[in-house]
Amino acid sequence: MKEIYDRVCVKTSEFTTHSYSTSFSLGIRSLSKELRSPICSIYGFVRFADEIVDTFHDYPQKEILNNFRQDTFKAIEIGFSINPILHAFQLTVNKYKIPHNLIETFLHSMEMDLEKSEYINTEELDTYILGSAEVVGLMCLKIFVNGDEGEYHRLSFSAKKLGAAFQKVNFLRDLKDDLNGLGRTYFPSLSGKELTTAIKKEIESDIALDFTEALKGIKKLPPSSKFGVFLAYTYYYSLFRKIKKRPASQILNKRIRIPNPEKMVILFSTFLKYRLNINL
Repeated sequence: MKEIYDRVCVKTSEFTTHSYSTSFSLGIRSLSKELRSPICSIYGFVRFADEIVDTFHDYPQKEILNNFRQDTFKAIEIGFSINPILHAFQLTVNKYKIPHNLIETFLHSMEMDLEKSEYINTEELDTYILGSAEVVGLMCLKIFVNGDEGEYHRLSFSAKKLGAAFQKVNFLRDLKDDLNGLGRTYFPSLSGKELTTAIKKEIESDIALDFTEALKGIKKLPPSSKFGVFLAYTYYYSLFRKIKKRPASQILNKRIRIPNPEKMVILFSTFLKYRLNINL
């Protein structure tokens, strides 16, 4: 029965989300129940594409990514895929009418990861972040507003800024692995240079502005999604503050993390702030 197949595919996306990210899982579990599976389907799709370009270096990555692109749009067109991640994704895309150009823009940034190892100007970085993070925020926003086009357009700017803030924090957190493992430099200010205190502060100032704009939109989200998104925001802002306290040399030598017990503290404190309407 198709209903069973749909359910199995959705569960596959949920399993993928919970296996790869405890932090996003916390945020997703804090959404209203009807939103969790669609958001997991987006995460599963994004995660698999990211794995293609970041992990499978001994395989023909460009060919695999191209096949993934073709399979994605074919699944959306016919409403079915034998790939459970793509089947769950197309269910969400078709139900919430997620624009295809958002998916194309995302996949273009994945292609950039295969073609570029250094971003030498702000325009290049902005193009990459638009696809790798901002449009993902817009896909999620489509679900949060449940088809309300007016709300979608009103909150789009903040959704993009939230995605950008998350991505840039990831870049700082993963700086050591990106440089040494993947040979990538995302921040133009680091092109051919060492990470100095001045450069680190410049990057952090830019991220702080993204967080400020993102919070404005979170405050206007429907109750069904507001707490879950605020929790994800608080987790990443806590990680950002932790990175800010570390010297530049430590960022290059150690991946900054938030231990699981500390994540639980963040969950509890964020819940209190939300209930008491602090910052919201």
